[in-house]
Amino acid sequence: MISAIIFDVDGTLAETEEMHRRAFNVAFEQAGLDWRWDEALYRELLKVTGGKERILHFAESRTAMPREVAESQAPKLHAAKTAIYTGYVDSGATPLRPGVADFVEAADAAGIRFAIATTTSLPNVTALLGSGFGERWPALFPVIAAGDMVPRKKPAPDIFQLALQRLGIPAADCVAIEDSRNGVLSATGAGLRTIAVRSLYTSDDDVGGAIRVLPDCTGLTLELLAGL
Repeated sequence: MISAIIFDVDGTLAETEEMHRRAFNVAFEQAGLDWRWDEALYRELLKVTGGKERILHFAESRTAMPREVAESQAPKLHAAKTAIYTGYVDSGATPLRPGVADFVEAADAAGIRFAIATTTSLPNVTALLGSGFGERWPALFPVIAAGDMVPRKKPAPDIFQLALQRLGIPAADCVAIEDSRNGVLSATGAGLRTIAVRSLYTSDDDVGGAIRVLPDCTGLTLELLAGL
């Protein structure tokens, strides 16, 4: 019996990655940097989890910026990017993926609890939940494990372990919903049965550890959960 669902956010609840990419580019431009992440490059950079970590990886591997400068600039660039991105969310640019709202409503009516486990920052999470679920979001998602709340990001299992701890439910009674290889590795590493839903930027990811792989979120149903 599934008693709780732990959701990833970016690419899972909503197709947010394109807005993240655009926000990064605006932040770079505002900082006077000539960096530009196109779609192909961003797809590669998504293999590095965490926005600050992604900036550092790019600076070290593809620019001449000294490491000490990159380390001092990354938090500032990421903070600027977060402000730009949350503005996009607040404007309605990142709606929930089709099927997500109906699934959450049905699961909530069935008494299933929800949690979030994501490497994105807490402001990004609360902005998206507020945009997608309105004033109900704090009651629907009382448990949020996000960003730098754990020392190791996905694919390490830490963020899902934190969500499980806060839920107070064993992994055997929960299911995770993810869209990426790193996410599936993280969730399964925490002992969770995991459903993978394909998304725009992770459509080619190897999600072999998932027990179900769906082309989109419209396949998320109570009947699916009952068959796990």
